[in-house]
Amino acid sequence: MHEIFINYRTHGGKEAAYICHERLAARFGEDSVFLAAKSIEPGANYVNALIGSVRRSRVLLVLIDEHWLDAPDPKQPGRRALVNRQDWVRREIEEALTSGTLVVPLLLGRNTEQLDARRLPASLAELAECQYERFSVRTSDSDAARLGDRLVRQIPELAALDRSPAPQPAPASEPTAVDEPGVHNTGRDGGIGQSGGIGQVGGSVGTFVNEAHGPLHTGNGSQIHEPRFTGDGASYIADGRHMAIRHEFGPRAPRKDDEQ
Repeated sequence: MHEIFINYRTHGGKEAAYICHERLAARFGEDSVFLAAKSIEPGANYVNALIGSVRRSRVLLVLIDEHWLDAPDPKQPGRRALVNRQDWVRREIEEALTSGTLVVPLLLGRNTEQLDARRLPASLAELAECQYERFSVRTSDSDAARLGDRLVRQIPELAALDRSPAPQPAPASEPTAVDEPGVHNTGRDGGIGQSGGIGQVGGSVGTFVNEAHGPLHTGNGSQIHEPRFTGDGASYIADGRHMAIRHEFGPRAPRKDDEQ
């Protein structure tokens, strides 16, 4: 039994209808998707085939392009096709709405606007209130996949026919080693090396410091953070800051302890 019925107008929707049929048939099976040009056998009564298939379908997709509302009636120029009560696009939609079939407007392309109920025949006004989907020939694979996923969640019968591969669980990620602060594991050839930090080296080397950024004191004595100059006539200025300046010229006067 056909679960999905594709309703389209030949002028403006034929290409999209065939592509949509191909994508959905590949997922749910050829016998699950109805397209008049492919699904009605030669010599069959097409009136009975169309009406009967709409009634038995779970969902009717209405393919709507930019010119769908104003498409001309081929039997009466100057009149919109939707105004004609014998228009097959109109009759199939009316039958679906009456029989309780899920009706999904499928807006073709990115420029087709949502339907305005005021421009539809009264018997089709409900169509403007149905949640629509979008479908584009250029993105038909992703659009058909999204549409199929949503229909599967709404229609259990389609879920049983779904041939798409089940989503695979994401592979478990391997635990990531946590580095100590100031130490980077950067060994070559996948090994573990050490860069930065402070360590101890055996022997007479003592403490080594690698990649220090800022003042660091590892020994005895005062820690000096500024340049220091001593000598006869030396001036001291650091970092553009105002510091005490002392000038001494010539030999210094002997102190008492020097005289001893």
